[in-house]
Amino acid sequence: MTTLDEKLALGRQFHEALRTKEWSLLEAILTEDAVWTLPGSNEASGSGTIDGREAILDQFRIIASYGLNFDLKHVLVSRDNMALQLHNTAVDGDRRLDEHLATVCYLSGGKIAAIETFLSDVPGMNAFFSRD
Repeated sequence: MTTLDEKLALGRQFHEALRTKEWSLLEAILTEDAVWTLPGSNEASGSGTIDGREAILDQFRIIASYGLNFDLKHVLVSRDNMALQLHNTAVDGDRRLDEHLATVCYLSGGKIAAIETFLSDVPGMNAFFSRD
C-alpha cells in the first residue's frame, strides 16, 4: 500500500512534470501499461482512452503544446489512490480555455497505473483543443 506521504509526493511530481514539461519525471511515476481516459472529442482527448506510458507521454506533449497553465489547487487522497484538483487556463488567439478538473490516479506498486480525468467544461475543451 502506498503511504499518505508517497501519494502526496506522487501528486506533486505529476503536477511538476506537467508544469515544467519534464517528461522524464512523468515517465518515472507511470507504470509501463498505464491507461488514461478523458472525456471529449478533440486533439487533447485523443481516442478517449490512451493506452501505455509512451502514448500517455505523447498525449501530454500534445496538450502542453497548447500553452496551458496547470494551476494545482489540491492533491486529494483516498485510502488507496490520489487525485489532482486543477484549474487549467490558456489563450490561443481568439480561443480561451478556463476549466476545472479532477485527475484521479489509481496507484499500483507506488506508481500511477490508471488515470481518469473529470472536466467542468467538455464543450469548451472540445472547442479549445482543435487546430481548425
